[in-house]
Formats: sequence, C-alpha cells, structure tokens
Amino acid sequence: MVCLDTQLEMNFRQQLASAAPHRETVVTIGVFDGVHLGHCHLLRRLVQLAQPGYIPTVVTFANHPVTVLRPQVSISYITSPAEKERLLRQQGVELAVSLDFTPELAQVSARDFTLELVEKLRMKGLVMGPDFSLGHNREGTGPVLRALGAELGFWVEPVEPLVLEGGSVRSRRVRELVQQGDVVAAARLLGRPFSLQGTVVHGDRRGRELGFPTANLEIPPLMLLPGDGIFATWVTVGGVRHAGATSIGVRPTFGLSRRLVEIYIMDFSADLYGQELRVEFVDKVRDQAAFPSAAALVEQMNVDVATARRVLARHTIH
Repeated sequence: MVCLDTQLEMNFRQQLASAAPHRETVVTIGVFDGVHLGHCHLLRRLVQLAQPGYIPTVVTFANHPVTVLRPQVSISYITSPAEKERLLRQQGVELAVSLDFTPELAQVSARDFTLELVEKLRMKGLVMGPDFSLGHNREGTGPVLRALGAELGFWVEPVEPLVLEGGSVRSRRVRELVQQGDVVAAARLLGRPFSLQGTVVHGDRRGRELGFPTANLEIPPLMLLPGDGIFATWVTVGGVRHAGATSIGVRPTFGLSRRLVEIYIMDFSADLYGQELRVEFVDKVRDQAAFPSAAALVEQMNVDVATARRVLARHTIH
C-alpha cells in the first residue's frame, strides 16, 4: 500500500503519482474500514472487471473523511492500516493507494479528482459502491461520473449493496455491533472474527495475584474496542494460536476507572512483555460486573475460563 507520511508539502496529487502503476487500472474508492463482506462483494467485481489485463486498484484514505467534514464526530477504526492492506490483498487487490483526507482534498471537484485518477493511475474503469459519490459537496454522483467518463476516457460500473440479515453490510453497522459487545453478529458481517492487535505492557500484576496472570494489551489510539465484558478469544502469540479469555472494562471490583484490555491465555506461561498479540473475539461470556470481594471474583473467573473453553471448543480454528 502506498501510504505516505502526512507532510505539509504532500498533497493527494503527489500521493497518487507515487503509485506509478505499470499498466492501466480499474479503480474503486472508499475508506474500506473493516474490509467486511460488503466490501468483499464490491472487490470481487473489481477484480473480475480487471481480468482483461488491468490492475485492480483501491484508492482509500488513511483517515476517515468524517474526521475532516464533521470533526465533532468521533470515529473508531475496525482495522489498522496494515490490517486493511493485508485484507485488501487477500481479495485480489494488486494496488492500494492510501490518501490523506484533508480540507484541500475535500474542496477538489469531481472532474479534477477523476482527471487525476486518469492521469496518475491510468484509470480506465471506475467501480462504484452503493451510495457512492466523490468530489466537493459529493457532486460526483453516478450520472455525473458517467458523463466525466465519456469525456476523460473511463467507464463506470455500479455495484449493488450486499444485504444480510435485513440490512446493507456497512462499516457503521459493524462498529455498532462491536461496541454493543455482539461480536458474533459482527463476525457474520465481517466474514471473520473481529480482532485487535496490540503490544503487551506492564500492568499492576493483580491478575497474577489472583491466580490468573493476564497480559495487558496496549491498543493503538482510535482503534475500536468491544463493549465491556468477558469474551472467549483466540490469542495469537508468535504465530501460534491459543485459547484465551479476554476482559474489556474498568475492573469495577477494584474501583478502577481506566478502560483495560486484559488477556488470560489458557495453558500458557511465558514472558510476553513487549510482544505483539492478535486477539480474535469469538463470543461474549458475560457482561462486566462488580463483585463483593476478591474471592468472589476469583470464583467467577474460574467459571468464565471454563465457559470460554467450552465456547472455543465449538469453534474450528481457521
């Protein structure tokens, strides 16, 4: 993925030019946060239309456009830039160009933007997702883009939304489910378990004192976290997957207020400080709760781990 540092002198034209494709492209444009089943539906069509010899290309954004257009709205990301790139490539995307969405870019007209795509990316086809538009004030609707294509030498192909369980599969829907703690429903829309990646950092060692040594995971800022609770999870350490029980929350039993991600890896013992872990959320075991004593909490933790084992035993590792 061409993902350049944000610099005052770097603009979207330079970022596009840095891609320098070696042949003509078929392009789709979007944030693609999560690379969920709706995205995959669109990307399959992109790859299919590129088959005659074009490069299937995604133009995406390092930051969500809403952070510029409506800065009062907070956005949490389902996937990191590296994870998004990996998932896009899994779908057959050969070239992914990540642009910084800036106030300058928000002012660019649909004609100027598509002209840049034609000149810098050698675009011959544009695949449009549902409700897609581009350019200043979203002026680049389907009819406008078809007219621009006739003028500038590219064709336009719309793709209908993928509908599952009564609604279109969208990143916002996935975010809402994850924030509610419904990781099972989120996985059905993602086509895989929701996951987090982070670095193990030092905690207060309270889990170890209770007989359940946990890895405290530091998650990059702005990444989406599930709603508070205990979850059955797969935890990947050094390329090896282990069964785990993961707590998201503030540990109300001890009167703490800072939100933590704490992972208990079953049948595992090693120094994990500084290591990168990947956590896949399979199902929710229970909501967060306060207990009258540490002993009562330990009793419940034993129940939680046993429940997580049973949940994970029912799920095949892919």
